[in-house]
Amino acid sequence: MDKQDQKFDGQVIHLGQQNTIANVFMKELRCTKTQHNRQQFRTNIYRLGQIAAYEISKQLNYKEEEVTTPLALASGQSLVQQPVIATILRAGLPLYQGVLSIFNEADSAFISAYRKHDKYDGFEIEMTSISCPTIKDRTLILCDPMLATGQSLIKTIEAINELGSPFQIIVCTVIASEEGIEFVQKEYPTMPIYTFAIDPELNAKSYIVPGLGDAGDLAFGPKIQE
Repeated sequence: MDKQDQKFDGQVIHLGQQNTIANVFMKELRCTKTQHNRQQFRTNIYRLGQIAAYEISKQLNYKEEEVTTPLALASGQSLVQQPVIATILRAGLPLYQGVLSIFNEADSAFISAYRKHDKYDGFEIEMTSISCPTIKDRTLILCDPMLATGQSLIKTIEAINELGSPFQIIVCTVIASEEGIEFVQKEYPTMPIYTFAIDPELNAKSYIVPGLGDAGDLAFGPKIQE
């Protein structure tokens, strides 16, 4: 375990600790020489979503079923219940799509939230809409590539909980800051957080350092600032 991870309990699953192909995708996402290829940037996040979804699948419940092969009966497994895959627009879309490609029969939820900045470089989280299926007693996987301050994540969870009580919420992210993890864990100490990197700090504008920049802009192009 890295020194920076020692303060977090087992609910933080750091998928970048082992030598796997995921770390190659992470290197390309961070590198200024390669990250401006938007298609490749989105593809790498999509791939990380697939890897995270496989790891998350180990937490879910399964039932045994028989299937008929051309030669005989064989035993197999099915999910007891399909999860709900949620994402915060717009930056979360590639990660969401990667997770959804694994849980391909899952329902989906979409949350529109963004940082509304003021002239002093402060910001508030503005949430404009939420589109969500029934979530009561279901597993909800919340996809957001950057867990920076944790404010948007907490506000999203609060909004979701007003629509019903999920069986569990699992966070899927690409990079998390230490501060963001600590903030989320104060509110939800037992909620699993899957991430491929834990970075040590936030800058004055609350971007993760070293991070990778603005994931939404890199995936879809610069936006007009509010």
